[in-house]
Amino acid sequence: MSQKIVFMGTPQFSLPTLDSLVNSEHEVLAVYSQPPSKAHRGQKVIPSPVEVFAQKKLLNIRTPPILDCNEEYNFFKKIKPDIVIVVAYGKIIPKRFLEIPKYGFLNIHASLLPRWRGAAPIQRSIMNLDKETGISIMKIVEKLDAGPVMHQDKIKINENIDSLTLSKVLSNLGAKSIVKALTKIKNGEAKFNEQNHEEATYAKKITKDDGQIKWSEEAKKVLAKINGLNPNPGAWFEYKNNRYKVWKAKIVDKNGDVGKTIDDKLTVACKNQAIKILEIQKEGKNKQLIEQFLLGNKIDQGEKIF
Repeated sequence: MSQKIVFMGTPQFSLPTLDSLVNSEHEVLAVYSQPPSKAHRGQKVIPSPVEVFAQKKLLNIRTPPILDCNEEYNFFKKIKPDIVIVVAYGKIIPKRFLEIPKYGFLNIHASLLPRWRGAAPIQRSIMNLDKETGISIMKIVEKLDAGPVMHQDKIKINENIDSLTLSKVLSNLGAKSIVKALTKIKNGEAKFNEQNHEEATYAKKITKDDGQIKWSEEAKKVLAKINGLNPNPGAWFEYKNNRYKVWKAKIVDKNGDVGKTIDDKLTVACKNQAIKILEIQKEGKNKQLIEQFLLGNKIDQGEKIF
């Protein structure tokens, strides 16, 4: 027996789950996404990946700038979904909405709750040098990411993985698990376990300032920041009044004065060991492999990098 579903999501991360639901036995009554954004240059309107997908699949797509309004509330009551699936929607679900679906709202969160509640669990798990992460399927309650959990999938975090790659892995993991979770709920087999709230940690939103590389840290911590902030917003340093983003790097077993180049190939000494930059982007320019970059940008040994 199929269930009537409303899906709520916005970025690329949400798409595998929506695709999984569309291709399941269940009926997707409506899809909610954030309103189209405006490009930085010009005023071109850019729909979200979920909105584009929904339009192609001829789904009922809704992008209200404000969710907590009578129009949307009445629409929800009218269509009477059995359950609502939320994946990176980007808006707080109003309390009065939570009471409408028969089975409530389910959220796929990209961490092993209660660890890394909040906006940036993927980036924070990499930057914190976590050994494992995963996805949690939880019931949405008023408090952020604090609802009871019915399912978790764990994976190991490779020390060289970036947030884009990890995001794709976790997104696909969630998509594979959600249909199984719906079957358990339908059959009355789902068990929701309360989180240990005392163990909760929070993955606060990433800012551009978070991206500044601190060469005084251990090399493995610097590399984790570079990987964790790739592709957005990017880890960066400054040199002679220019900002440079570092997209790829590796640890080399060399030492020197912290924050200074130890060769003319842009290898920078950290608290221990050093970081060899492999891919770089000067502000206002395109990304370049370090070999290409150094052809037109000379940075000598012993230079101070901020």
